[in-house]
Amino acid sequence: MANLDHVRRIASVLPGSAESPGDQFGFSVLNRGKHRGFVWQWRERVDPKRPRVLNPRVLAVRVANLFEKDAIIQAEGEKFFTEPHYNGYPAILVRLEAVESDELESLIVEAWRCMAPRALVAAFDAAQDRRR
Repeated sequence: MANLDHVRRIASVLPGSAESPGDQFGFSVLNRGKHRGFVWQWRERVDPKRPRVLNPRVLAVRVANLFEKDAIIQAEGEKFFTEPHYNGYPAILVRLEAVESDELESLIVEAWRCMAPRALVAAFDAAQDRRR
């Protein structure tokens, strides 16, 4: 079972990643002068007339596109889901208690790849190849 500490350990070592300041748990990477979020804690709509509430058991993770989002959710709906707020946006919601650390790491690294500059991804891949 994964948790936010696992997320922090994985995301913080990715090149160029930065943890969000304040109460919103999440990570972004600088791309073309802007921080691009690739993983963050989900804010759940508990009461329709009240602000969303942070849910430490669910993580939002960026994916490459809407086709990938649909495929992931259809393949493993017990682990991954979406909500109307994310309609038309390439991110999945992940039930942390349903995923193992290695699966979470794969999701986060792929999310980082979606948002990181190409040169940074290429350097990361080259470093990974040298380690093998």
